[in-house]
Amino acid sequence: MSRPPRPARIAAAALLATAWAMTAARADDMPVIKVEMRDGLILPAVIEVPANTRFKLEIANTGQSPVEFESAELKREKALAAGSTSAIVFRTLDPGTYQVFDDFHPDAKATLVAR
Repeated sequence: MSRPPRPARIAAAALLATAWAMTAARADDMPVIKVEMRDGLILPAVIEVPANTRFKLEIANTGQSPVEFESAELKREKALAAGSTSAIVFRTLDPGTYQVFDDFHPDAKATLVAR
C-alpha cells in the first residue's frame, strides 16, 4: 500500500491539529462545578449549575470509602473509589431543582439547582 505524497500528509496533520485545538478550546470554555463527596456527605448541599448551558460536574471523593453520585431525575450516576476524582458532562439542563444522593450512603443527599 503506498503512502500519500508528503504535502498531503502534512495537510492532514495540520487539519487534525486544528480540530484538536478547537475541541480543547471548547472544553476549556465549559464551566466546571466542583462537588466533594466524603463518607456520607455531599458538599455543597446545594449545587448551583448553569441552566441551558453545557457544563462539567467534577466530583472528588475525599473520603475513606467508595461513593456513588446518583440522580434518578437526571438519569446519571458515577461511582468513585476513595481518593479518586471523576466528571460528568451535561449537555444542558432545563432550569429547575434536581435531587442527588450517594447510593452507598443513603443519608447523603444534595440538591442540584439549574438557573
